[in-house]
Amino acid sequence: MLKHIGARPPMKAFGPIGIFDSGIGGLSVLKALQKELPLERFVYLADSAHAPYGEKSEHFVAQRTHAIAEHLCAHHHIKALVVACNTATAAAIHELRLKHPMLPLVGLEPALKPALALTRTGHIGVMATQGTVSSAKFARLLSSVQSEAHFMTQACNGLAMAIEQSTTPDQTHCAQAQITHLLQTYTQAMGRFGSGPGEIDTLVMGCTHYVFVENALQALVGPEVQLVSTGVPVARQTQRLLMAAGLLNAEASDGVSQPVCLLTTGDLQGLQAAALRWLGLPGEVCQAVPASLHDT
Repeated sequence: MLKHIGARPPMKAFGPIGIFDSGIGGLSVLKALQKELPLERFVYLADSAHAPYGEKSEHFVAQRTHAIAEHLCAHHHIKALVVACNTATAAAIHELRLKHPMLPLVGLEPALKPALALTRTGHIGVMATQGTVSSAKFARLLSSVQSEAHFMTQACNGLAMAIEQSTTPDQTHCAQAQITHLLQTYTQAMGRFGSGPGEIDTLVMGCTHYVFVENALQALVGPEVQLVSTGVPVARQTQRLLMAAGLLNAEASDGVSQPVCLLTTGDLQGLQAAALRWLGLPGEVCQAVPASLHDT
């Protein structure tokens, strides 16, 4: 049975926004949030010790999601939570809303509806993890729009993990080769890309990790194909919820030396490399989380 969080300090406008993903993929969402909400503080948690969620059971993903949400509430006093993972959103967002009724929550789902507004051929590709495409939440989303276009859905097993491993110094070369192979395999399996009749002209990146291989993906499908991600819509929804709750930070926080704190349950060097490579952040903002969070 779900239990509500016990007494906790009232949420304040200067409190941080919590963000988490199964690994480093959600850094793409953090980047969009930083651009949209430059006065806010952020705490990002990468559950890299258990990545990728997309190839784990729904029960396991839900357990991890609840444990991380409670950790961020209890130890970092977050004022809002962004579940920067399609798989975790599908597995646990409903129960999270019940368990944390006062906490503004933003989840992710593959951007099928935005893709509908962009396609001209009526053929849309969707790349996502197995956990996402197999979920009931995704099935409901697809059912709501599939009469409006032809959707080709592709589960991309192994791709999120290869992107995760590409930030680990001793695995970078091997992981990059694996990324190239997997991108070629999955795009070929989806069919023809282009702007002609029957061709896929819009491709939804249904996993936050995929944004970090966007250039390689674009090169494979061609310049006429539009790639769609969820970072900007999520950032704007977060802004709307904070404004509605009176929690939007209207001024810079004086005396805060680290407006961004990055945490990981996995390899600290991997997170540091990803933070520098994709966000330009120094290794000093990265920390390992307590061992108590490593297991559900």
